[in-house]
Parts: sequence; C-alpha cells; structure tokens
Amino acid sequence: MSLLSEILSYNEQFVREKEYESYVTTKFPDKRLVILTCMDTRLLELLPKSMNMKNGDVKVVRNAGALIAHPFGSIMRSLLVAVYELQADEVLIIGHYDCGMGAVNSHSMIEKMKDRGIEEDTLATLQYSGIDVHDWLKGFDDVQDSVSHSVEMVRQHPLMDKKIPVHGLVIDPGTGQLDLVKDGYKEIEIQNK
Repeated sequence: MSLLSEILSYNEQFVREKEYESYVTTKFPDKRLVILTCMDTRLLELLPKSMNMKNGDVKVVRNAGALIAHPFGSIMRSLLVAVYELQADEVLIIGHYDCGMGAVNSHSMIEKMKDRGIEEDTLATLQYSGIDVHDWLKGFDDVQDSVSHSVEMVRQHPLMDKKIPVHGLVIDPGTGQLDLVKDGYKEIEIQNK
C-alpha cells in the first residue's frame, strides 16, 4: 500500500467515525494571533502544546526557516490576510534552534538537484533571467538574527497596521522552551513615544 493510499484509507475511517467533531471551530483565530514558524517536523505538535494553543486558537503559516525572503511574497501576503481578513491582532515569528535552514548549502543542494535530473541548461536559464539561485537558496547563520530580520520585515511593511505587535521568539525543538528575541509590545511603546 502506498503512503497516499494509507492516508486516504485512514481519512475515510476518520470521517465515517466523525472524529473531526472534536476539531470543529471557525476560520477566525480565538486568540487573534497569527504565527509564522518553521516547517520542521519536531514543531508540528510541540509548538502549539508549548504555548497552550489548541485547534482554532491561532493561524499558522509555515515555511523553511520561518523566513520572510520577499516583502511581497506569499508569506507576507498570508500574514496580511490574517490581520485584515481573519481578525489576527498580533504576529509571532518563531524560529527554532538546530534549524535545517542554518545548514543549507546552495552548492550542495544544486548538486542534489542535478542528481535528480535538473539540467545545467535550466540553471543557466535562471541565471540569465536574473535569478541568483545560490542567493535564493541560502539559509542563515544565526536563528535569532533571522527571526529579528523577519520581525522587522513585518513591522516595517508599508501595508502592515503599525498598531499590530510583532514578536520574535526561538523555540528549542527538544524541550519546547521559548526564548524571547523581540517584544512587539515594547517596539510599539517606543514607536508611540
């Protein structure tokens, strides 16, 4: 049985036995919060449990490294939708220690792409089109600096409500301990002085 077959088989039983009923909520976050965090598998259940969050409490946006790489990319759009359309009044950017994006080596990744059939011509076309694939694939050296950068990208975005607190944290993927990097309340307080 393939992984997809297993998933569909389980899902059929899940729906038939109405196991979804304990997860019923609305599209609006009860705690009026949107979180940008990493897609790391260790955080799937650990992150919400470590913050006392349950289904329906928050909006969660995930990507590799909890990075905002472009001010008008899909991550920033998702955060803006959460604030303006889905009633989120605060933003949390949560990176984590031992993040794979801290170890990403674009040269190594490109070699893996070639091993899987991506042609050198494709990479050359991207380069000639003005896309620096190495820069696009780069990770970060320090997770706290990366979180601070993403917080500032949100805070300084021309379309973000300046009254929205944007916090930055780093979680330990082993214990769930959260370390504060940026306190969004203090930033707003400073801004209003």
